[in-house]
Formats: sequence, structure tokens, C-alpha cells
Amino acid sequence: MAKEFSRTQRIGDQMQRELASLIQREIKDPRLGLITVTAVDVSRDLSHAQIFITVMGKDDDAEAVKESVRILNEAAGFLRMQLGRSMKVRTIPQLRFHYDASVRRGVELAALIERAVAEDRKHEDDAKE
Repeated sequence: MAKEFSRTQRIGDQMQRELASLIQREIKDPRLGLITVTAVDVSRDLSHAQIFITVMGKDDDAEAVKESVRILNEAAGFLRMQLGRSMKVRTIPQLRFHYDASVRRGVELAALIERAVAEDRKHEDDAKE
């Protein structure tokens, strides 16, 4: 019987929880918006971790999103050190932050669907009259 979750997935999940807390508590840069850690992808050898984030309230401003990702990548060493203190893992992966546009795309698709449904209802009402 195969394991449901691999070790890298469990470490990624723990890192996601820890990073969300650390970014909120420890990073005091005023240029940084409200950050949500959406996913952590850890390599099989635990040497690298790709952290995917969204920036609440600044999705429309591409420059602000780039700035937030840059700030987090500069703070990656500090965050890695803090993770080493809080996690019971022999080695902590190198951290690399990326913007996750899937949330924004999901909102855009939901708006398109709502608009299409509203137009269908309008056409049905016009056909009945």
C-alpha cells in the first residue's frame, strides 16, 4: 500500500504554515502588502523550495507585486534561518518566492461566467416577451 503523502509534501505543508506565520510576524517592511502563501513545492532532495504567494489588494498593480516578491526573495535567508529554528528537519531548503496568478485568473474566470449567465438570462427573457 502506497503512502498517501510523501515526505516532501509533508515538509512543504509544514513550511507553508510556518512561512505564513513568519512573514506576518517577522517581516516589517511597509512596502510589503498582505501576503498569502498559496503553495510550497519542495524538491525531492530537499535542497530547494519554490514558494508561491499572492498579494492581497495589489493584484492589479504589477509593479507592487514584483516589489513584494523581490522583498521576500531578499529576506529568504532570514526566513530560512527562522524555519530552521522552528522545524525539526536536518536541512532547510533554499527558498525562492514566486507570484501565483491562479487566484487572480480564477476571479476573472468567475466574472466571465457570471456575465455569460446574465446575458443568457437576458436573452431568455427577451425571447419570452
